[in-house]
Amino acid sequence: MTPEQERPAPLSVRLGPVRLPNPVLTASGTFGYGAESPGLTATRRLGGIVTKTVTLEPRAGNPPPRLAETPAGLLNSIGLQNVGVEAFCREKLPRLRELGMALIVSVGGRRPEEYAEVARRLSGEPGIMALEVNISCPNVKEGGLEFCQSEKAAAEVIAGIRRTTGLPLWIKLSPNVTRIGDLARVVEDNGGDGITAVNTFVGLSVDVRTRRSRLWRGSGGLSGPAIRPLALAKVHEVVRHTRLPVIGAGGIATAQDALEFLIVGARAVQIGTALFRDPAAGALVVEGLQRYLEEQKLESIEQLIGTYIEGGAH
Repeated sequence: MTPEQERPAPLSVRLGPVRLPNPVLTASGTFGYGAESPGLTATRRLGGIVTKTVTLEPRAGNPPPRLAETPAGLLNSIGLQNVGVEAFCREKLPRLRELGMALIVSVGGRRPEEYAEVARRLSGEPGIMALEVNISCPNVKEGGLEFCQSEKAAAEVIAGIRRTTGLPLWIKLSPNVTRIGDLARVVEDNGGDGITAVNTFVGLSVDVRTRRSRLWRGSGGLSGPAIRPLALAKVHEVVRHTRLPVIGAGGIATAQDALEFLIVGARAVQIGTALFRDPAAGALVVEGLQRYLEEQKLESIEQLIGTYIEGGAH
C-alpha cells in the first residue's frame, strides 16, 4: 500500500475506536430508524446514522399533540416511541446493514437494568459500530432526565452498560443541568468512550386561546436554530472537562454551523431538526465542509478541530 493509499480521506475523523468517513451524523429521533428513503435523504453520503432510541419493550410514546413549532425552533414530546429491541433486531437491523454505513444505535430505559439488557441484546448483532446511551431525554416521565441530573445515577447506568458490552459507548448528555462538565467527567470515569452534547432544552409553549400547553405533556424538548449558541457553549464546556471525543448537537443546519462546533473541539456533529425541513440537509453539510477545506487549503478536517481561540473578536 502506498502512502497516498494509507492517508485518510480529508473529511475522515476518529472518535476513540470509531472511524467515520466524515463527521456528519444524524441525530437520534429525527431520522427514523435510519433506513427509510435513503435516496431522498442522501443517506450514503453521511458519516453515519444514529437510530431513534430503542428500549427493552415497545413503547407507544406520548399522546398527541407531540410537536409544536416555535420561532426558530421545534418543541417535541414524542416519549421515545419505538418497536422495542427484539423487533428492532428482527425488522430494522437487516435493512440498516444493507446500507453498509457506520451504525450507532441509541439505547434507553426506565431503570439501569433495562439499559444494560438492551445493550447486551444489541451486542450480539453484527453491523453495530457503537451505542449512544440516552440518559437525557427531557420529555419522558420516568428515567431519562433524572439519570442525567444525578451524577450517581448516571454513573450507575454507564457502568452497568459497560459491564454488558464491549461496544463503544457514547453518552448523550442533557443541557438542563447545573454543570455539564461535571457529568462529562462522570462519563469518562465510568467507561464511556465518547460524549454527545447536547440533547434538547426544556421548553414550554402556551395556546393563549385555550390557556393550555401546545403539547399533551406540557413541557417538551426544544431543538432547532434557536438553541445553537446555547448548545455550542455547552459543547465548549464539555470539551474542556474531558479527554473523550465529543459529538456536537443542537440546532446545526448548515456547514458553517457544523464548523463552529468542530472549531470548539467537537470531533463530529449531528443534524436533527434541519432534516424535517430538508431530508438531505446532512449531505449538504458534508458538501459544505469539503468546500471549506478546499477554500482554506486544508488537507484534513483534523487540522480544524479544536482550533478555537479564546477571547472576543479583534
